[in-house]
Amino acid sequence: MPTEELDADEPGEDLLATRRPRDGDGRPFDTARFREVLGHFPTGVTVVTALEGSEPVGFTCQAFASLSLDPPLVVLAPGKSSTSWPRIAEVGRFCVNVLAEDQEAVCRDFAVSGGDKFAGVGWRPAGNGAPLLEGVLAWVECRLVEAHAAGDHELVVGLVQDMGVDPHRRPLLYYRGGFGRFEP
Repeated sequence: MPTEELDADEPGEDLLATRRPRDGDGRPFDTARFREVLGHFPTGVTVVTALEGSEPVGFTCQAFASLSLDPPLVVLAPGKSSTSWPRIAEVGRFCVNVLAEDQEAVCRDFAVSGGDKFAGVGWRPAGNGAPLLEGVLAWVECRLVEAHAAGDHELVVGLVQDMGVDPHRRPLLYYRGGFGRFEP
């Protein structure tokens, strides 16, 4: 089990921001191994969107999950290097589009920084105004509740306002560094 060495002990400091992970023998934590091991946990793939004025904005987000039933909350984790997330956070409402198995290209398009990510992508406004992408497996409209610093990401909590699903579609999955499909 990994142990941690703290850089600072000052009260009020963000513990997650001050950790320097070490393995059980005191060596620097092996981030490549961490990525490899956690890559064995299959996840769905989402595109988080908002409408900033009249301009749609969005990014691919693999770290998404339900958090609470009462109240209905979800959690997502955009990278701190994201240029899209700060724009979405400023809007304060967003739509999580759960991608279908045939939307790998959409995933890749929204994963890059800059450019017109919405070029050639059909969408309509969800109830909260955020882009609801055509062909998605499911969607979840949210209002931003809070965001916390969490290492090289932010941990974002959204209050669910509406949602839907297309029962005829299957999910796009991410597993061991690649994309796959689910066959029940």
